[in-house]
Amino acid sequence: MTGGRRSGVPRHRRGSGSPSAALRNRLALGRITLVLALVAAGLKLVEVQGLQAAELSAQATSQRTTVQTLPAQRGTITDRNGTPLALSVAAEALYAQPKRITAEQRAVRADPDAHKQAMARRVAAVLGSSVVSEQELLSRLRSEATTVLLAPLVTPAQARAIQRDFPEISAEHREIRQYPGGELAANVLGVANWRADERKVRGLVGLENYADTLLAGRDGRRVVDTAEGSDAVIPGSERAETPPVPGSGLELTLDSDLQFTVAQMLGDYARKYHAKGASAVVLDARTAEVYAMANDITFDPNDLATATPEMLGNPAVSTPFEPGSVNKLVTAAAAIENGVVTPDTVLHVPGELRVADRTVRDAWLHGSVNLTFTGVLARSSNVGILLTAQRLGPERFVDMLTRMGLGQRTNVGLPGESAGQVPPRDRWSGSTFANLPIGQGLSMTVLQMAGMYQAIANDGVRIPPRIVSAEIAPDGSRTATPRPAGVRVVSAQTARTVRDMLRAVVQNEPGQRGTGPEAALDGYQIAAKTGTAQQVNPSCGCYSNSNYWITFAGILPADAPRFVVGIMLDNPAVGSAAPLFHDIASYLAGRYQIPLSPGPSPLTTLTLP
Repeated sequence: MTGGRRSGVPRHRRGSGSPSAALRNRLALGRITLVLALVAAGLKLVEVQGLQAAELSAQATSQRTTVQTLPAQRGTITDRNGTPLALSVAAEALYAQPKRITAEQRAVRADPDAHKQAMARRVAAVLGSSVVSEQELLSRLRSEATTVLLAPLVTPAQARAIQRDFPEISAEHREIRQYPGGELAANVLGVANWRADERKVRGLVGLENYADTLLAGRDGRRVVDTAEGSDAVIPGSERAETPPVPGSGLELTLDSDLQFTVAQMLGDYARKYHAKGASAVVLDARTAEVYAMANDITFDPNDLATATPEMLGNPAVSTPFEPGSVNKLVTAAAAIENGVVTPDTVLHVPGELRVADRTVRDAWLHGSVNLTFTGVLARSSNVGILLTAQRLGPERFVDMLTRMGLGQRTNVGLPGESAGQVPPRDRWSGSTFANLPIGQGLSMTVLQMAGMYQAIANDGVRIPPRIVSAEIAPDGSRTATPRPAGVRVVSAQTARTVRDMLRAVVQNEPGQRGTGPEAALDGYQIAAKTGTAQQVNPSCGCYSNSNYWITFAGILPADAPRFVVGIMLDNPAVGSAAPLFHDIASYLAGRYQIPLSPGPSPLTTLTLP
């Protein structure tokens, strides 16, 4: 065929077989993005494996590494005979994780609530429904909380019994501080309690707080690995262990039997006569060791929730008072020591005495009367003691106050101790020297008061009292507390003379009667002094004519002193503590089998015609 067009597939246009410019651009951009991503990934890999390797490794380790505290056992406090007064026992706190329990039970196609009911039933059965009820436990286990406390304090045996059946219940170490005697010496011991923030028992008040560092010991530590999401320790992972150092114990000078008896007698007497407060101290006459220290207001450290702040103190060392006539001992000792008077010196005592702006009278109305100096003490004549103090002079009087330890802490080894108050000599007014010799215008604690009479009982040497006799190391070795150095107050002869004079306080002969015959004890010579002091009326700052401190200090026996007893009653409805001293002295004589005195105290002339 000539002149006709070729048949077949038509031709494409030029360039129709290549991608468009837009497509080429998109492909190029994709390649660049891919390269950048690979570069970034490579850089991150370098950073992770190189620069951050140590940090990330440490973080990974911390997630499975736990530092455990190994608690130190707190030291025990005992009395002088080894009877425990405060001790620690191991305990556990039980916890559960409700959400985790639910998840685990569902994972094995079990009923979570039925499991929790069984768990609550078992815990209540082991601990007893009086501790925690099954319903209360179930309520906690059904909560949405991450962790719940099932029981704060259980014995290790109870914890193991529960965990055998329900290992998902976790136990955390606790320590229970127990006081076997309840209220016994509670004001001295104080109380120690578990501190959740420190995971340790700490002393809160009293001796437990004062000696906390010694008693607490030093916790240990160890590093362990735990399974992921659990507190369970991986066996064999324990390392870097520092063992705990147990706390040391304390052996006190207290006799728990005597302490109990004195506290009971004191409390009964205070309640009987409606005293606002009362304290008593028993000291060893030679060593000044505290055998008993009691207050009528106390608490049970096993039941701290029922205690008020007032109950937690120790007024025997922390609450000073104006002592009244027991302070006449200061003038008597100084006057005998300096030869100002003798026991038989006769003083012409008027019915009243004017000193500066004050008129001083005796507790009983009388005209001029002739008293021996022994009679001045035994009948507690304010006028007679002031006449003697004027002969003595203020400087020698102040020196004797200092020698007796007044205005100074005894450093007995207890917290909160008061030094009392003695007005400085340069601040005396004209009537100060009319107050101090009769026991007004100065203050002291019952421990300080007993300490004055201990000096007279100990032939003139005052030993600062102490209440800790020894520290007991964790290995059981005993280190005795050093005995404080004595202070020579008066000569041995003066002390014996004053002691003999004080025997007349308890004599009960017609016309020659002392102020405290109720303190007499058959078979024993007793040296003692009664006291009554007006309390300050806070509304006027003046002395009250209706509120009084009643005090008593006694030595048993006077011929061979073994014990000194000091008593203070805050405004009781009775004028003497002599009967209470009698009861305490009677118990002391029997418990310690104190030998009888060789004979009764000789009758002493107090009043002359």
